[in-house]
Amino acid sequence: MTKYFFSKISLHRIKEFIKHVKWPRSSLTDYKFMPTLKDVLRNKVYLSAFHSYLQSEFSDENIEFWLACQNFRATASQDNLQWKAKDIYKEFIQPTACKEINVDHHIREEITKSLDKPSLTCFDEAQKHVYLLMERDSCPRFLQSEAFLKLKQKSKTL
Repeated sequence: MTKYFFSKISLHRIKEFIKHVKWPRSSLTDYKFMPTLKDVLRNKVYLSAFHSYLQSEFSDENIEFWLACQNFRATASQDNLQWKAKDIYKEFIQPTACKEINVDHHIREEITKSLDKPSLTCFDEAQKHVYLLMERDSCPRFLQSEAFLKLKQKSKTL
């Protein structure tokens, strides 16, 4: 019977029908209004909540590294660049760093080589890697967390 039904109705009609169906909406499935990681990082309130959420999970090293890299890129003087690069390396990159981030060996080696004369882009690969990790893992968990849902609800009432 389904074979007969689809042979009579054109694909165009089915697409038109689907467009006009009223789908149920909920705060968890309404993806139109779910922020992306990019949105979270640009919005001070979301960023603060995201950072607090990651601290509560003992996994805030990625967001702190990402923020340190943003600050590093804004550095004007070469002298400041060098000491900031070394601080970032000591805190996030070197093996056994207190907030060691998860980057592959090749990225770690390139950063280590660049420490003598760092450029504004010396942490770019590591920052991209960390961004992708947050985008795939931390941010979706945050967006489904009670903390984010409360924040979202609070912003609707204001």
